[in-house]
Amino acid sequence: MEASQPRCMEEDDLVATYAAEAKAAMSAEAAKRIAETVDPEVEKRLRETSLLSLLHTPDMVPALLSRLGDVRAALDGHGGGIAVSRLDWGEGAQETLDLVLDLTGACLSCGAAPGTLEGVKTDLEADAEVQRVRFDKALLDTFDELGREFILAHGAVEFV
Repeated sequence: MEASQPRCMEEDDLVATYAAEAKAAMSAEAAKRIAETVDPEVEKRLRETSLLSLLHTPDMVPALLSRLGDVRAALDGHGGGIAVSRLDWGEGAQETLDLVLDLTGACLSCGAAPGTLEGVKTDLEADAEVQRVRFDKALLDTFDELGREFILAHGAVEFV
């Protein structure tokens, strides 16, 4: 095949197949790691409890964590977590939350933090009670200059 020709459809299908298999394997490993560190009954109860009913309670952060997908394994496995810096009511007719979060623990100095932030945002915004997730701008001070420039230029998250 010449360099100027596009890849054939079979190669594209193969790449997509391998990518899907890799993603499924990573998700399975993440689920296994999460299951090793959490009580499934508590997690289920937290996931099924309205976030709005947990405002300003000790269960708020655990309930947020229970709503995370694969990114939870990275947080738990690397000694990190999240904290609520600020919460407001979302705009609109329904009661929703506008969250400003912070990372805690080892996540603050991790080079993967930009991906972690994006995963947390994506997973929490999938919850009907969460309108928006942003991050505390103080987090930017925990990155070196290169990391800060990278996350501001390429991160799909907002800092306030």
